[in-house]
Amino acid sequence: MSRKRDRRTIYTINLIKDSFVDLIQKMPYAQITVTKLCRQAELSRSTFYLHFNSITEVLNAVLDDALVYLPDDHSADVSVATASTDYLKQNESLIPACQRIGNSSKYQQLLMDPDLSEYIIGRIMAHERSRVIPSIQEQTGLPAKDAEKIFLYMLHGSFAVNRAHHFTKDAEWYHEVKLLNQFTLGGYRALRKSHHA
Repeated sequence: MSRKRDRRTIYTINLIKDSFVDLIQKMPYAQITVTKLCRQAELSRSTFYLHFNSITEVLNAVLDDALVYLPDDHSADVSVATASTDYLKQNESLIPACQRIGNSSKYQQLLMDPDLSEYIIGRIMAHERSRVIPSIQEQTGLPAKDAEKIFLYMLHGSFAVNRAHHFTKDAEWYHEVKLLNQFTLGGYRALRKSHHA
């Protein structure tokens, strides 16, 4: 009996999240309400509130799903700066999280919502912080506080480039990713040099 209830709960939660993603394809986040979401999912408001307290909680769950499916073995690996376009295509884990999330058409419209940019960047930062900041520190010799500022700068830049391309990975996009990563590598080297001078 418990297993059946768990399956039903998981099914309902997934239905709510999928319905949210469906609505994002049709309207901006600011227009999504519990009523619209319940109508899309064909659920009652009481069923919605059994699983989520707000639309923001659904947004967080959807973003967390997107981030969970990212590879765990990635870091701010600077070898991507000199990698060929073909290498980048085969090793997507080397590119920043917002670029990898954008690879899924399921999340592209969500990432394009102008009202959510800062919120999504904050969510990605929280998810990636424990892996990326130590990598930046290792490559630059900077303290964690400074490495975090660089990470925030890189994440905003990556997000802006991706939005400009509507999260479509064409030849120009790969060229720009390589260019930005070369720029980052140069910055890392300069920081390490000045830090040890």
